[in-house]
Amino acid sequence: MKKILWSFFEVVETVVIAVAAVVLVRMFVMQPFVVSGASMEPTFYDGNYLLVDEVTYQFRSPERGEVIVFKYPGDHKSFYIKRIIGLPGEKIILKDGKISVFSGGGGEIALNESYLGKGVTNGSFNLELGENEYFVLGDNRNFSFDSRSWGSLSQEEIIGVVRLRLWPISGLDTFAPPNYEN
Repeated sequence: MKKILWSFFEVVETVVIAVAAVVLVRMFVMQPFVVSGASMEPTFYDGNYLLVDEVTYQFRSPERGEVIVFKYPGDHKSFYIKRIIGLPGEKIILKDGKISVFSGGGGEIALNESYLGKGVTNGSFNLELGENEYFVLGDNRNFSFDSRSWGSLSQEEIIGVVRLRLWPISGLDTFAPPNYEN
């Protein structure tokens, strides 16, 4: 009887440790996210299952080109996925379908956005980003509700950076920011 009780205790202990580990990882390290909508096509499609890294931004600031998940500034219960285009202190100008990014020193930063499908970026925009503010756009510019509509995104609203697509299996992939220098 004592041996059966001890075995039962070991099974319970293993289950408790496993559940605690999963909960801690999900709360503080990686979070699942399911894409809803077409705003990030052709990079991500509706129904893609992603893993979002919540730790990286505890050690460094977000970088241009990274795809992030964040709380929508107008309703913190809604979560969005977009790509960072403008960084704190930069000026963003959208005119005639072309996005121009100017650094604090005044130099223009060229964006080679090879991840975009065909078409141009609609709208007209001129915004200077403050400290801890970012300008984000969807990759499917004609069908994206983004910074062109609601302005800058505060760093506090960013949940994390997309690192991995798990679903569909045929689309399993890791993600890094594009190299805008080419």
